[in-house]
Amino acid sequence: MLKPQRSSPSQAAQKPKAGRDPHPADVRVGRRIATVRVQSDVSQAQLARSIGITFQQLQKYETARNRVSASMLYEIGRSLGVPVSRFFEGLPENGESGHESSHLPVDERIGFIASAEGRRLIERLVRLPPRVRARVSALIAAIGEEFTPQCDEDQADRRRTGTG
Repeated sequence: MLKPQRSSPSQAAQKPKAGRDPHPADVRVGRRIATVRVQSDVSQAQLARSIGITFQQLQKYETARNRVSASMLYEIGRSLGVPVSRFFEGLPENGESGHESSHLPVDERIGFIASAEGRRLIERLVRLPPRVRARVSALIAAIGEEFTPQCDEDQADRRRTGTG
């Protein structure tokens, strides 16, 4: 009979506890890693390879499924050519409440681009001929104009109720 494996303290610190959401700071740092990586035009595979981890592990860091250690943040910053402090931009200062996710600004566009869905959409759009791509873009803009007033109201409601 196999003995259940126990995780070491360092492994336990890497994952948020089951049934609990990751800390807002871990979410923010992960999103900042993804943002800086996308802005630097570096793929997950390229960054992961340069810092000696798998791209799956990098995905876990970017989505806050695993916490990023200080040494790994250092390596990520070094590889992307940015100071470690860049990953903490937008977090409340020490002494301020940091547990309310509504205080953490989120660039939804970068988040979408960094998501699997966003990458698939972009890959498919890039394969289209330029004229077709321009028409698809115009169609998306027209659809967006139809829904923008409702989306703005929905976002304002979520802000007022603290659910978004």
